[in-house]
Parts: sequence; structure tokens; C-alpha cells
Amino acid sequence: MAQRIFGHVGQYRPGDLFGSRAEMSLTRIHAPLRSGVSGTQAEGVDSIVLADQYEDDLFTEEQIWYAGHGGRDAKSGKQVADQVLTSRNAAFLRSQQTGQPVRVLRKILDEVQGSVYRYEGLYTVVDSRYEQGKSGFMVWKFLLRPLNS
Repeated sequence: MAQRIFGHVGQYRPGDLFGSRAEMSLTRIHAPLRSGVSGTQAEGVDSIVLADQYEDDLFTEEQIWYAGHGGRDAKSGKQVADQVLTSRNAAFLRSQQTGQPVRVLRKILDEVQGSVYRYEGLYTVVDSRYEQGKSGFMVWKFLLRPLNS
């Protein structure tokens, strides 16, 4: 497996668009084809994709509250169980410790291309909480703030 990259990949910069998960994987901007989190508990998170799948995600220009992994019903998208400290969730805690940058990509609707992924830029994990989410289940939440890059 190729070495994990923290920070920008190649010439890609915020605002760049990607037509598919496969294209993001090939360019290494976000390697996993399905998972919204790329990272390990030992190294931390190098990239995430916001695809409006978790009801507790909140994206603004100033910050992102990213809901952790697990406990979501794939069909309804609703949280149906408490999240646990999986390796993906622990990877965010590692990123909070190290301060390594996280690439953030977001699924958007483009007027010309339809559904695409936009590179939002580099963020750092600055806080984490384990609290009750919108559906009443316990959810890991990670606060990411943009870096000036």
C-alpha cells in the first residue's frame, strides 16, 4: 500500500471537482472507493468525504461537525444504534492529537456535471465529543476547522 499523504495531493487544490469516487481513488485525493474516511488509528485521518449520509453532520464555512462512523441504517440513513469507538473513529482522535491536516471533499450537485465531489481544502480536527445525536443515540462528533492553505 502506498504511503498515506497528509496535506494536498499533487496539484489538486480547493475548488477542484472529481466526477466519481473512482477518480478520487485513482488520484489519491481520497483512496477508499466506498468509505467516507481514509485513515488509521495509528496514523490519523488523511481525508474525508461529506456525502450527506449522516444526519448529525453539519457543514458551514467556518467549521464542520463530522459525525463518526457506525450505527446508521443504510436504507433510511437514520441513526439506529449508539456508535462505538471503531478504528475509524479512533483515527479522528489520533488526528486531534497530532494536528495533521485532513483533506475534505464534499458531494455536491453541479449544474453541468450533475453529482460531483468538490475538494473543500485542508482542515484540522480541533475537538471531539461523544454525545446524544438527533435520533437519540450516542454519536461521536468531530469538529474540523479550515487551515489557511
